[in-house]
Amino acid sequence: MFGMREWWRELADLVLPADCAGCGLPRTGLCARCRELLRGSGPRLVRPDPPPDGLPPVHACLAYADEVRAVLLAHKERGALRLAAPLGAVLAGAAGAAAQETAPGGAAPGGAAREGRRPLLLVPVPSARRSVAARGHDPVRRMALAAAGELRRAGRPARVLPVLRQRRTVADQAGLDARQRLANLAGALGTAAGAGRLLAQGPVVVVDDLVTTGASLAEAARALGRAGGTVVGAAVVAASRPGNP
Repeated sequence: MFGMREWWRELADLVLPADCAGCGLPRTGLCARCRELLRGSGPRLVRPDPPPDGLPPVHACLAYADEVRAVLLAHKERGALRLAAPLGAVLAGAAGAAAQETAPGGAAPGGAAREGRRPLLLVPVPSARRSVAARGHDPVRRMALAAAGELRRAGRPARVLPVLRQRRTVADQAGLDARQRLANLAGALGTAAGAGRLLAQGPVVVVDDLVTTGASLAEAARALGRAGGTVVGAAVVAASRPGNP
């Protein structure tokens, strides 16, 4: 049933003209102006204030506002699957920048040359099962797959490892402040059986669509680190705080 719903959405994207998801221009899907807007000005390091403990360096390409917000919501909540490719291209830029982060001593973990030959492991922050069921797709995982494809086409080995699991039910994050989000997510994520072996294959970048307080990314990095992953950074499409990016 889940796969059939996705198939119908993808077919509808191909045969039914849609208004631009960003600005609403009729029958354009994603207009040239909004497509250019998504390309942004390149990835930049962003930092929630205050940053939660354990938050890795986070790169974002866009500010979560106006057309960018509309496009992300159209993909996430309304199942506009055609938007996964352009959003994945944005996420690929942020992930590539995150992979360039260096350790405190100034050298990339394991050495830059060696890391460049190993696949970059993109680990999506998981959505709650009820949310995936309601939406009919997993938006972050879909964008991560598109981002990995973009990175490979650019010559950077990359793969998606969906190894994070929700260990308990969490409340809806909407409306929670930074402290409440940290409490809501503390200890909420774990990893699948055998994740350590998979995570040892390369440097890890945690990926999500949006960063607000950083609580989700920090909890994801904690769970991956406990499983033996080397988390070198986090990458998101957009940052919601003013001035970030």
